[in-house]
Amino acid sequence: MKITRISVFQKDLPLADPYWLSGGRLKFEVLDATFVKLETDAGLTGWGEGTPWGHTYVPAHGPGIRAGMETMAPVILGRDPRQVELVERAMDLCLPGHLYAKAPVDLACWDIMGKACGLPIADLLGGKRDTGTPAASSVSSGDPDYMMGIINRYREQGYVAHSAKVGGNVDADIERIRHIEANRRPGEVVLYDVNRAWTRREANIVMNAVADLGVTFEQPGETLDDIAEIRKLTTSPISVDETLVTLQDACRIARDGIAEVFGIKLNRVGGLTKARRMRDVALAHGIQIFVMATGGSVMADTEAAHLAQSIPEEFIRASWSCQDMLTVDVAPGRGCRTENGILTVDDTPGLGCDPDEAILGDPVAVYE
Repeated sequence: MKITRISVFQKDLPLADPYWLSGGRLKFEVLDATFVKLETDAGLTGWGEGTPWGHTYVPAHGPGIRAGMETMAPVILGRDPRQVELVERAMDLCLPGHLYAKAPVDLACWDIMGKACGLPIADLLGGKRDTGTPAASSVSSGDPDYMMGIINRYREQGYVAHSAKVGGNVDADIERIRHIEANRRPGEVVLYDVNRAWTRREANIVMNAVADLGVTFEQPGETLDDIAEIRKLTTSPISVDETLVTLQDACRIARDGIAEVFGIKLNRVGGLTKARRMRDVALAHGIQIFVMATGGSVMADTEAAHLAQSIPEEFIRASWSCQDMLTVDVAPGRGCRTENGILTVDDTPGLGCDPDEAILGDPVAVYE
């Protein structure tokens, strides 16, 4: 089987409401999504999505994916998409770094492999749990009552996991955290996501001020070095997100005991092939895992849900559902949908979420 044609689509995905993070310094209203379609000489087609969260969040942006596709297309064409690690190596040799540009191709290859084998991607990753994964809401930064209002709206949809954005002002953050925790229901999972907004000093002040609550903080510092130093002076559990990019990062975090939780974002780390290695490092070291798309449509959520459902129940925390924040649905009636706060993948071979090309529009580039 060989890849014979690559089609690249661009689609704006408007957010239903403006979204603030990192202490309110970053605002987002629309996501620039790139969809990649791989066609083969065996008649099988695979789809992947790459949707960075804007261009100010991490070193990634929509036009960069499409430029990367132009560079990598010659080494992707003619390859067997079922040989995901050979495709991965070809892309890495052709274009070092730029993992976010490679993720859509990697995901499309897994989609084709699943269709060829007659298995969902979660089974290809080692085996699909019978139970689904809690969907994590994403709670924009604001005053305590505003944030609780968002959480309550998600509760009405059955959500029991929430990622609350903090950062920017230590006194305000302490107030937000204590207010949300005072109203947290039994069994609810609340992750306090700093998105690198704190200095080491600010992290130590806030985390020690609420240490009695035992809450988990995500990305309380800018770099892994920052978090390693914060770890020495605080007892609150830590989740790494933006600084978990490569397998080397995962190994260092596990070896040095920097964090108790991995936040694996498929687009940021380069797709499923690289993400499954991080999963295995986490499992080997007893580290819990959040799985997420960086952003994107139901396709991106479905990709993340497949990895999440390959993780044993005692290690998976939640999987973010970005689709519920959008005004556009690119695959109506298909893919992993949030039902009563749970994401579940079925037995459809591959991804199980081919988009509607009429909604995507004409491709912006075709390589063959």
